[in-house]
Amino acid sequence: MSAPARRRDAAQNRTRILEAARAALAESNHVHLNEIAKRAGVGRGTLYRNFPNREALLAEVYRRDVEELMAAASALLAEYEPVKALRHWLDRVIDYAEIKRGVLAALEAAAWQDLAAHSHNPIEGALDHLLDAGKATGSIRADVDAHGVLHLMAYLGRLDRDEWGSRARPLMNVIFDGLARQDADR
Repeated sequence: MSAPARRRDAAQNRTRILEAARAALAESNHVHLNEIAKRAGVGRGTLYRNFPNREALLAEVYRRDVEELMAAASALLAEYEPVKALRHWLDRVIDYAEIKRGVLAALEAAAWQDLAAHSHNPIEGALDHLLDAGKATGSIRADVDAHGVLHLMAYLGRLDRDEWGSRARPLMNVIFDGLARQDADR
């Protein structure tokens, strides 16, 4: 096997491991590395070569979700009108928040505080981008900002895991309805 093929396999293994960990976190806060390796279809050695410990794996899942959430803002604005782009982005935030809850519950306090601190500004920037686009077209209220909206969204974190599925999206809809101008086409 050539070196580029091995690198491609290694990258695919890493991606499968991250996807398996993300799926496991969506189901439970109790993530076991053996279970993740099995779900990803890799051996424990492959998992540990990519992620030396559970914390490194969970932190990478979290960072990857933040990066995808940030990139989604511009991609959605390229595809949709601002208010619809914001709606789709907020749906992604719900998925991100569910994984974030699992990561933060599974990590030591110092590790999750560091992750959360480094993700706040990029997420706020992505939301600002969406809000500014909507304000420019008149579809988003002019008197809101990303900082305030993130404070509202933070209250979703108070939901218990067992009520997340039934309550998170309806509550996010309330936030969205408050952001969109009532006369805007949604």
